Amino acid sequence: MALHHHSENAWRVRVDDERGAPCGAGVLLDDRHVLTCAHVVRYAGAQPQGTASCVRIRSVACSPEWTRTARVAPGSWVHEHGTRRGDVALLALDEPVDCATRTTLWKVPISGGRVRVYGFPQAEPYGIATDAELAGSGGREGEWGLLRQIRAGDPWIEAGYSGAGVIALDGEFRGRVIGIVVADYVNGDARAAWMLPTETLLTYLPAIKEFTGGHRTDELGPSGGELPQDVLHDPLRLALTQELTRLLDGGWSGTVAVGTDASVGAGSSWLVRLVRTADPAARATVSDAELTGAPGDTVLGLGSIDAAYDACGRSVAEVRRYLTGRFGLRAEDDRDVVRRLARRRPPACLVVGRVDRAADPEGLVRDLLGPLARRARSSGMRLVLGFEDRPPEDLPHDVSLDPAPVAGPASASVTSAQAQTAVGQLAAEEDAAGRLWARWGGKFFGAPRPPRSVAPRLRIRLAVARTTEPNPELTAVHDRALEARAEVAAFDRALRRLAEDHADLATSLELHRVRAARFFGEEDRRLAELHAPAARALQTVPVDLAAARRLVRLHTAEVNRRIDEG
Repeated sequence: MALHHHSENAWRVRVDDERGAPCGAGVLLDDRHVLTCAHVVRYAGAQPQGTASCVRIRSVACSPEWTRTARVAPGSWVHEHGTRRGDVALLALDEPVDCATRTTLWKVPISGGRVRVYGFPQAEPYGIATDAELAGSGGREGEWGLLRQIRAGDPWIEAGYSGAGVIALDGEFRGRVIGIVVADYVNGDARAAWMLPTETLLTYLPAIKEFTGGHRTDELGPSGGELPQDVLHDPLRLALTQELTRLLDGGWSGTVAVGTDASVGAGSSWLVRLVRTADPAARATVSDAELTGAPGDTVLGLGSIDAAYDACGRSVAEVRRYLTGRFGLRAEDDRDVVRRLARRRPPACLVVGRVDRAADPEGLVRDLLGPLARRARSSGMRLVLGFEDRPPEDLPHDVSLDPAPVAGPASASVTSAQAQTAVGQLAAEEDAAGRLWARWGGKFFGAPRPPRSVAPRLRIRLAVARTTEPNPELTAVHDRALEARAEVAAFDRALRRLAEDHADLATSLELHRVRAARFFGEEDRRLAELHAPAARALQTVPVDLAAARRLVRLHTAEVNRRIDEG
């Protein structure tokens, strides 16, 4: 009997019609089951009540090659033709294969990273691989994740790739199967495709649970996936939802502290709902009409949240265990988790709810979440920390979405239009301060950090207060916006002063270098020994301006002294 050998990724199989014509690809899960797209089976005519009795599965990574007939397993056909929904089928082989292959489908973040797929286009029936980039959402509706072409001119996904396993090429999940290809998109030079991530596959086919690994995206609320109802009818919860959506769906990075006290309603149902609009598993249970009919800025892109966890009653070790499992981190302790998450590319988007209800809230903030919060903005991470009561005063954060009313004078002398104008001006200035810090903040040692963004919270309270105008809180919102604008202006001046000082020192150093060269030549050893450390101090980030100033002055003083002495 011939020995059985595997090439790389032995789970790769081709799905043919019963006559042997290629129709698509599949993933061999074990000796009895193959995962593929429902439309591949339909194309072969072997769907339930179809014209063909079976499909034929052909190995492409085994020697000797094998073929088996297969049929749709009972209750394992999901297909909504003409939508970006479902399109998955589990096939049962009529006879087992002696392949000793068992494949794990991994639940992983799909917000970014490179992947590889191996399909069977018409021109290459024996298969060819192509690489793509995970691009998160494929639109507000549906549950398919988007794949983008990396290099123009490379082979691209087309008919024959449907059902192919999607393999991660980057990060801790490198080499693991994270979903299947479901469709391609070609429009002129534009190239894209879609995939079904493992969590969506599992929602449709619970029978494949034994073949899955990793942690779920959403462990923030009770399992079940449905969106909490009657959340967006309340002006406060609607405003909270919209502000957090704008932060997470834009280019913002940093830490947002979210308050969910009694004035918001039962727990953090609005936060649970928002997270689930991005969750691949929950998307499979929510209709397109429910997503597209929701108010603006209340639905996140598919996969835009990488992980969400409810810390209530959980120990620091349990939170750490979830993070290491969800992101595939090989971390030894809390410090290692923080370091690896801060270095992750693409940067993570993480939600941790009910932090103050953890088994040890102080320890959780001190050892894990606080250090993450301090590094979130500089690393590009988006970190959302939810508190049923007020967050700790010393918690590092960039935005506070506190639902409590803004305290202020009892007079109702300000209109909603005046308050809105003040908040709008503040928001524009905070955005400008963020851009300024992104350009210069990391360049200087001891540079001031931008003040916490106040505009998002004020917009929330404005949305509530304007429903009962005249309202004294409108005056409080207006006055707090003016105070915050003064804080932003002070930050702007301080950081620009550092940038101007740096430019002045660099100009002075270069001017005296040119003067020295004119008087003493480029090869003057003593002046070169003084110039090199000064130039290095101005170029080494973060720049210590005080130290650089001393070195520049040493060089310029020596140049001036020697010129004066003739």
